[in-house]
Amino acid sequence: MISLLITTWIKFFFLFAPFFVLSMFLALTRGESAASRRQVANKALIASLVIAMVLLFFGGALFNVLGITLDAFRIGSGVLLFLSALSLVKDGTRNHAVGMPSEERDDVSVVPLAVPIIIGPATIGTILVYGAELHGWHLVMGIMGLLLALLSLAVILYSGSLIEKILGRTGLNVLSKITGLILAAMASQILMSGVMGFLHPA
Repeated sequence: MISLLITTWIKFFFLFAPFFVLSMFLALTRGESAASRRQVANKALIASLVIAMVLLFFGGALFNVLGITLDAFRIGSGVLLFLSALSLVKDGTRNHAVGMPSEERDDVSVVPLAVPIIIGPATIGTILVYGAELHGWHLVMGIMGLLLALLSLAVILYSGSLIEKILGRTGLNVLSKITGLILAAMASQILMSGVMGFLHPA
């Protein structure tokens, strides 16, 4: 169970693309005080947690209502996640954040920071798949892994100014590209699981 917890934590951690999120967080809160940045981070993380938990618990029910098989959704979410990973590797940005309006916002914590930067289309699809796959103690470990991943993201956001000083923009871009490579491998695994499910139904 401990190994499952660690594995799930790592998967969710990279799924949230933390260093890309940090780059966007720093850009969206540029010029704000440390206290204001922490408040924005707290709101974004709480909103992301609520959305992720809803997806985890109601993913299976959603499949039944829409008449979609888990394998079909694996293929769809795998493709989306791969495209998201490709955009991270190529440009250092997630495809769903490209073209984000640059005008001033009253509150950036929920939109665009929580959605679509932390919880984007590819992330939604992947969490839905995990929610449908995990049951019993595995689901408990999945929830704990999700919480640990968001906690890790919180630590990164709270330390954003320090990390930016140490790594610089170039360092953050390099870490985003490494995250993209890991996400591409995760996407391939999800996609192949869906394909194998179609070819060899249980």
